[in-house]
Amino acid sequence: MAIAKAERLMNLALCLLGTRRPLTKYELRSSIEAYRDAFGPGNASDDSFNRMFERDKDDLRELGLVIETVDGIDGEVGYLARRDSNRLPPITLDAEESAALGLAAKVWQQARLAGAASGALQKLRAAGMPLAGDRDDVEAGQPHSALEPRIPTHEAAFEPLMLACRDRRPVVFDYRKSNAARPEQRHLEPWILECWRGHWYVAGWDRDRGAERVFRLSRITGKVRSRQGKFTAPVPDHVTVRETVERWAGEAATGTARIKLRAGHGYPLRARALSVRELDGGWDELEIPYGHGLDAWLVEFGPDVVVLEPAELRTEVVDRLRAVAKG
Repeated sequence: MAIAKAERLMNLALCLLGTRRPLTKYELRSSIEAYRDAFGPGNASDDSFNRMFERDKDDLRELGLVIETVDGIDGEVGYLARRDSNRLPPITLDAEESAALGLAAKVWQQARLAGAASGALQKLRAAGMPLAGDRDDVEAGQPHSALEPRIPTHEAAFEPLMLACRDRRPVVFDYRKSNAARPEQRHLEPWILECWRGHWYVAGWDRDRGAERVFRLSRITGKVRSRQGKFTAPVPDHVTVRETVERWAGEAATGTARIKLRAGHGYPLRARALSVRELDGGWDELEIPYGHGLDAWLVEFGPDVVVLEPAELRTEVVDRLRAVAKG
């Protein structure tokens, strides 16, 4: 069935591109074999053909074909696709733009936009635009890395939040903080999704707190539910939101902290370390930047990390561990 539809759409597109005058849908019906077979004399009704033709026409337009509708002298409506209207301008992308498009497409592989993203990349390749990582690039001797970056979107909350950000719709969900035993309901006006250190965050206006907040998607429990109505708070520009995500995720440091880290563990912490000193017993002492959210990050390393100072950071980590132990 899929092959038959693809062939029918291809024939319809060729007819519309190849004609010098507008063709009525009845002329197209008699010219295209698939229409003749399905809607010939004694077969399906005109209504059935009209529905299929409208669907096919919409599918071609969604694929990017510009189809004009022209009113004829005799009152009949005709259709054609002018070649000059369907000729793409030259597409040029530098290496960074090509890599960004390829990486963005990988984000949608596990979301609703997977088909649209794949179709967009195919259109670029068909227009002669090689993308980073294509086999042709490698064979042509272009630089190619054996490391393939990935941005997973396994969280069930990703798709509904992405759509809510796009449509500017408020949402409600249950959220469990890392130091809380039970989730709490939060009402959010979502602005943007950001991936940081392999985790997805949503930034927006928390109606319950009356302030800007950031939530980690992996801590959202249950379904994200949309709410009627408009946003009540202004949406800032993306740069501000991105900085907020980094700040609440612990990126913006306001001081330094000293920790003990088991040897051979915690490589992300070692990458951020300002200094590293080897200790006895298979431990190292690290000085790392200290900002909001560092306690939640350190908890993820479990028994491989011991906070030495400051005292408030040590207390925060201990409280989070106790909350986790209580379930």
